[in-house]
Amino acid sequence: MIEPVVAGHGDDAVPRLRFDKVALRLISRLQAALSPQVADGQVVMLAVTAPIRLPSKTAEELESNISECLRRGPVQVEIGETICGNQTRVRFARGGARPASKVIGFVHNPDTDPRVLFDLAAALLNYIGAAAVKHPTESFGGERWLVIADERDPAWIATYRHVYSQLGVSSEFSKMLVVFADGQVETLNA
Repeated sequence: MIEPVVAGHGDDAVPRLRFDKVALRLISRLQAALSPQVADGQVVMLAVTAPIRLPSKTAEELESNISECLRRGPVQVEIGETICGNQTRVRFARGGARPASKVIGFVHNPDTDPRVLFDLAAALLNYIGAAAVKHPTESFGGERWLVIADERDPAWIATYRHVYSQLGVSSEFSKMLVVFADGQVETLNA
């Protein structure tokens, strides 16, 4: 059993994410433009607070800023700034698991702290990667499952699933489960 430690940033409210056309287009554009620039083993996590003002200009400036950071070499830092009236935050990190997506993005409501999303993504990368390198004995012929324990409310499962889908991590686990404080068990890789 693995217990992710996601840093507390104020209250424990479930992050409220946005999936409207503008949000999805902005994230998709940034992923397409930045992914080729990100080194293997590195992940760029970005978040923009909704509603997004001037989405094209915001994407252009955010892309330019992130590209500049990537050109300077390996970075492990977090930056936050206001771009075209939009609150943005970017975190550069290394992960234990190899995500298919080198750039993951979130558009969230103003009452959501994006660092919680970044911490959850980093925890999933690290714990899935750490568990994947622990191989069972040769005589083991069963399925491998990964169980993640979380002290939060089961309402977080939608956030877990979205973050996991953004990462695109492939693993040899036939099931990944999240067990919440009240004993409720949910499938992560549904």
